[in-house]
Amino acid sequence: MARYPQPSGDARGSLKWIQEFVNNRTADLDAAIHTASDGRIATPLSWHSPLAEDEFAEYRDQVFLDRLDIDLSSRPLADFWPRLGPQWDALGTTAAGEPVLVEAKANLREIVSPPSGASDRSLEQIRSSLRESAEFLGASSSCDWSGTFYQYANRLAHLYLLHEVNGIDSWLVFIYFIGDDDVSGPGSEAEFRAALTVLHGALGLRRHPLLRRCVDVFIDVEM
Repeated sequence: MARYPQPSGDARGSLKWIQEFVNNRTADLDAAIHTASDGRIATPLSWHSPLAEDEFAEYRDQVFLDRLDIDLSSRPLADFWPRLGPQWDALGTTAAGEPVLVEAKANLREIVSPPSGASDRSLEQIRSSLRESAEFLGASSSCDWSGTFYQYANRLAHLYLLHEVNGIDSWLVFIYFIGDDDVSGPGSEAEFRAALTVLHGALGLRRHPLLRRCVDVFIDVEM
């Protein structure tokens, strides 16, 4: 089962803060997401992970879809991505019933992810789906989405699968926690944005058809 209980008391970085905000500072988290989306994400959100009563578990593969009660009737996940796909930092549903997929970061090192380590057969499927996603988003054909910044790329690909291929109004929310000195995190939004400019350039992304469904949220941990 693709359910992964997480540590809590000794959690650090983005793991610590996503647990804290989802469980104890929900109103602050919802407000930050609502504001960052220019009001397009309807609140309050219903959070399905990581929940204290669920061992702060994170989800991936078909189980994350089940957690959100999503049925991919047009194209199932297995036809798009192999097992051991993205493990989501948080999962929620908007007040309008739209699924929200969350990736959280607390320092710049987390933005640079290693290339896919999948086996040859799985890697072939991953690269095919990444190319399909990149082409839809108008990314430069010279960019390898399975290399550096692979994690960001595969999250975008899953938004493409849900929103575009299966017609499910969905959101991809990237949460950047500011001021986490324990993990030498950035002290300002500008530092994160500079790193994201490099990331977008490396993936050949500028304005794209799913841009309005991708939301960058910057939260000061001392707010």
